[in-house]
Amino acid sequence: MLKIHAPPNLIKPLLSFDLSFLSSISATLSPLQSARLHRFRLRRTSIRAVVAMSIPKFDSTGQSMPEHVAGNWYSVPGLRLRDHLFMVPLDYKNREASSKISIFAREIVAVGKEEQPMPYLLYLQGGPGFECPRPTEASGWILKACEEFRVRGTGLSTPLTPSSMQQIKSAQKLADYLTHFRADSIVNDAEFIRVRLVPEARPWTVLGQSYGGFCGVTYLSFAPQGLKQVLLTGGIPPIGDGCTADSVYRACFEQIIHQNEKYYKRFPQDIEIVQDIVTFLAESEAGGVPLPSGGILTPRGLQFLGLSGLGSSAGFERLHYMFERAWDPILVPGAPKQISSYFLNTYENWLSFDTNPLYAILHESIYCQGASSRWSAHRVRADHESKFDAIKAAKEGRPVLFTGEMIFPWMFDEVKALRPFKEATQLLAEKEDWPPLYDVTALKNNKVPVAAAVYYEDMYVNFKLVKETASQIAGIRLWITNEYMHSGLRDGGGQVFDHLMGMLNGKMPLF
Repeated sequence: MLKIHAPPNLIKPLLSFDLSFLSSISATLSPLQSARLHRFRLRRTSIRAVVAMSIPKFDSTGQSMPEHVAGNWYSVPGLRLRDHLFMVPLDYKNREASSKISIFAREIVAVGKEEQPMPYLLYLQGGPGFECPRPTEASGWILKACEEFRVRGTGLSTPLTPSSMQQIKSAQKLADYLTHFRADSIVNDAEFIRVRLVPEARPWTVLGQSYGGFCGVTYLSFAPQGLKQVLLTGGIPPIGDGCTADSVYRACFEQIIHQNEKYYKRFPQDIEIVQDIVTFLAESEAGGVPLPSGGILTPRGLQFLGLSGLGSSAGFERLHYMFERAWDPILVPGAPKQISSYFLNTYENWLSFDTNPLYAILHESIYCQGASSRWSAHRVRADHESKFDAIKAAKEGRPVLFTGEMIFPWMFDEVKALRPFKEATQLLAEKEDWPPLYDVTALKNNKVPVAAAVYYEDMYVNFKLVKETASQIAGIRLWITNEYMHSGLRDGGGQVFDHLMGMLNGKMPLF
């Protein structure tokens, strides 16, 4: 375990940026404007939160918008909120020539602390491409953070939807545009806002969950001057040269198999149910059944339920109860057996690609530095096909194994919402000239206090790879636990946040 003493002073204002996909905003946004939203998403986590989203570059009169506009305070139970707008470059490498994008940020503080001087905490949410909920009350780890911080962020952002992205007619132009939505651009956005928002442009604290933690490590690599301290929860990335996706998927298959074993041990009756569904799908016309949206559910598509069902809190239970209602009841003797509309609708709701396609389109790109991914998960799965062939497993009476956090090329044929982006995603999978996301030399010489919650059985972020990266970040302290799954920050109320803060403020000294 790597440990280091941290300064006793705490962080107060929380600036929260949700890197997932965004919630809802004006329908008048252009696809390019709404796309940037996914890059910078703020969450309600902390006292003052800033939520990022793209908005039009000009006001209703056609005048160019100022660099920063702040709104009025308003309320939800236990919190006071204020909205901010920032004009930022789309492409930071070509600032002068780049178009400008407006980012929306929501500031959140505990009631009565609106004018109190408090440090800022920037929250980076997981993803890429998933939204965080809008703040409705002071609860969970946000409530804990609001005791000391000013938080900025929460989901008023507009997602890149299948319909909005189709306004970009060229697959190459869409692929080129989406290259600006990785961790390097997110860090540039954060620094742009920090120097304009934080008094005297002082460093702030960053809290990164999952992919947000990946962005936190990018921040440590390229802009450590903006950081006071960093908290990571389930989000320490592999930092090797090239594309690290292959090493990620090779390492994760072992944990995925273990999670499948645990699931079927908990719910042994589901072995036969899943086998029956796979057989039914395989024997159906076209090798699957139509989904309500117009896609098709196939045996390999069914296995994708493991993404949410095997790795998050209460995922086992939700998956089991879904299979309880897999079949329509037979009301008339002799009626044909069929999968229920409840099951098909629930399946599509679990995928969420109709509202959040960015997760699938950019998923493997987040691992690339100077090399292409070439559909890494698809290639690595081929090495394990003897275990993950669903149809063969059903025929042989073996449990059908679900897959984990992996995106496959066939999904862009079977999932209707993803079909329009098959060509653009292929271009991203083949792209080799990805810029660097991490600087190992800078990390080895890191001076910023860092504390990380590492979940021993995390299905999404492999424990072995986490230890390899942590060994190259100077001064990092690890809290290794199997009490929580990947969603520990959300599930643990304020406990995970409080524990990490204690590691940095001296309440949990080195021993």
